[in-house]
Amino acid sequence: MTSQPGRRVAAGTLAGALLVGLLGANRADAPAPLFTAGLLGNATTLVPVRPQEARGLAYLPASTVLRLPDGRLRYLPAGAGAPVTVPAGDRGALAAAAADRAWLAAGTVPGRTPAERDAAAHSLLFLRLLLRPGGAAIAAQPAYWAYVWPRDASFMAAAFQATGHRAESRAILGFLARTQEPDGTWPARSHPDGSPVTDGRQPQLDATGWVCWAAWLASDQAGDRAEAVRLWPTVRAAADAAVRSLGRDGLPAAGPDYWERPERAPTLGSAAALLAGLHAAGRLAEVAEPGAKGRYRQAADRLDRAVRQRLSGPDGYHHSTAGGGPDAAVTWLAPPFRPAEQAVRAAVASAARQLASGPGGGVVPGSPWRGADPWTPATASFALAETGLGDHGSAQRRLGWLLDHRTALGAFPERVRRGDGAPRSVAPIGWTHALVLLTLVGREHALPIP
Repeated sequence: MTSQPGRRVAAGTLAGALLVGLLGANRADAPAPLFTAGLLGNATTLVPVRPQEARGLAYLPASTVLRLPDGRLRYLPAGAGAPVTVPAGDRGALAAAAADRAWLAAGTVPGRTPAERDAAAHSLLFLRLLLRPGGAAIAAQPAYWAYVWPRDASFMAAAFQATGHRAESRAILGFLARTQEPDGTWPARSHPDGSPVTDGRQPQLDATGWVCWAAWLASDQAGDRAEAVRLWPTVRAAADAAVRSLGRDGLPAAGPDYWERPERAPTLGSAAALLAGLHAAGRLAEVAEPGAKGRYRQAADRLDRAVRQRLSGPDGYHHSTAGGGPDAAVTWLAPPFRPAEQAVRAAVASAARQLASGPGGGVVPGSPWRGADPWTPATASFALAETGLGDHGSAQRRLGWLLDHRTALGAFPERVRRGDGAPRSVAPIGWTHALVLLTLVGREHALPIP
């Protein structure tokens, strides 16, 4: 996932210095602390384009080759460790741009307007740059984010699949299969080489749900039998871990979810992800192991009842069974994760109103951040849910807000400063780019629901 609320920095002198820098950069009176306005990259190297370097720069259309104010081009050649600046007609740079466009054309670039298609093209290209060798889909380029969170990676795999870039989707799922723990869960995050990050943070159980959901999509909703069978061992282990996690009340035990903070009660963020994953596992089992589908469907039914009974109330769904107010995770009870229901439709609309942060459409993840800067992953999650629920006006407004708050080079930042709308924190952030792509695709045709 991205640098979500409550994310901690690893212990150590360097990490401590980084934390001081982050806290200083995030002061309300500090300038927008963008680490990256955009990226240059190749198969082995990523190079940030910092905000102070981005003035007057623009990518050539549908590419990651930069045009400088004087007309020269800058890009990172294959195998190079540093970008080069070349004349406007340089064959290498133009060939790199053409290769980017050919890759985009091998799938689809969603969007109804030129601005939307431009955002979608940049999103796909940024996601491809964040996909490192071996299928490691890192959350973002800066060192503090250059890890694989299974949650973020699952959404990135889903976005690649939804746009027809199947090789990238399958590469991500292959990495996730290799980094799965023997008990079916995942470390909270992994290094790009696949080793776990040992900073003491607890695993986040929602990964078992998101990986199952992404695997179901990557197998063409189990229509690709060979792919379903190939992915099944990973899905079965994850789904079994999800089943074991459910207590007598039908909910998973308390533990960190996408907020990445200690929890004293079961949360909606974990429960909703497990629900989507168990349904997806049941669908995959129909092809890969028919005898197992009943176990996952029964577990999903138990969890579904528990979510309705213990995480909802007259005012909608709550962050946890202990209350905690509205949570952006309510969007994961809507399409494309579950069929549309009137109660969820009302809960999504209520949460969107309560979590609104400033004018235009930005929202915060939950009650603890009310009045704070809006977060783009939460905002994009509402856009995706509103699209699936048929609230196209709200979804379009939120999409417009997101597109208006990109960096100068088209990257979605993790957050947007509430006062003046300036991007802040890290960009490009993979989770937001994936969610926007899924929203744009889902607006053209309904995304599949497990």
